[in-house]
Amino acid sequence: MFGGVYMKRFHPETGKRYNLMGDYFKKRFGAKTVKISLNGGFTCPNRDGTKGTGGCTYCSASGSGDFAGSPLLSIADQFAEGKRLPRAKWGTDVRRDCKYIPYFQANTNTYAPLPKLKTLFEEALSFENVVGLAISTRPDCISEETADYLAELSERTYLSVELGLQTVHDVTAERINRCHTYGDFLRGFEMLKSRGVNVCVHIINGLPGETRDMMLETVRRVGGLGIHGIKIHLLHVIEGTALAEQYRRGEFQVMEREEYIELVCDQLELLPPDVLIERLTGDGARESLIAPLWSRDKRAVLNGIDKEMRRRNTVQGAGVLTMSPK
Repeated sequence: MFGGVYMKRFHPETGKRYNLMGDYFKKRFGAKTVKISLNGGFTCPNRDGTKGTGGCTYCSASGSGDFAGSPLLSIADQFAEGKRLPRAKWGTDVRRDCKYIPYFQANTNTYAPLPKLKTLFEEALSFENVVGLAISTRPDCISEETADYLAELSERTYLSVELGLQTVHDVTAERINRCHTYGDFLRGFEMLKSRGVNVCVHIINGLPGETRDMMLETVRRVGGLGIHGIKIHLLHVIEGTALAEQYRRGEFQVMEREEYIELVCDQLELLPPDVLIERLTGDGARESLIAPLWSRDKRAVLNGIDKEMRRRNTVQGAGVLTMSPK
């Protein structure tokens, strides 16, 4: 049903039935390409009182990007340290022939005056074997001036701007203290998209109060925007967060593993085949993760998704396939 030319879009060696970012990078840059997470010392308008305080209910005290580098180190030192860290999923240190993409991950990485952004981003691009840049931010923290600079960057190098959306449903956004609306997201997205900047959208499955249909609707709407990539994350309940207190009071339940796997496969079928899949689950800090504990075995989750896609004999985009691929 989904064979022929369409299936040839996916990696002939791994047999993945979705458009995995790592495969795209290897084809584009000719080598294994590794993201190095960095902390530029940014804060967030949802913490400093500009939009709100306390951050999103699921966010730890250190903010987003718990696995990014230390803000006490320079960007150069963080980058060097990131290259040295052993990568368990590869079973070895990052090889010397790797290419790198500095990833400004912690907090809101366009929430600063433009001169500071330029200083940090240009420094990161100057490091050896760097082939691009990834920047994580909130959609309500993109100014016209910043968007112009990001567009200029994207003409010089590979650039992906990751916009944290989490959900298209404003009732949920209010519940998790997101402090921006879906309309805010669309405005920020359009500023980047109209300038030709690649946008990766971050969403979370399992947010309090959301049904399966609501989570599918988020992917359906996002997939129709012409996005470059997507990160699908599982909601983690982390110690010390407002979400943890809600969980202990029994105000919501976390997803079960098989439920999550089936949902992600449904979502993959709704995404256009050219959208890069940058993440299908997430890593919660083991020492502070309260639930779901099954998420600690990330490999089992990813293998379960692959197995379910094979069982269905389906592929990314099966639900939206109306014409031959490019």
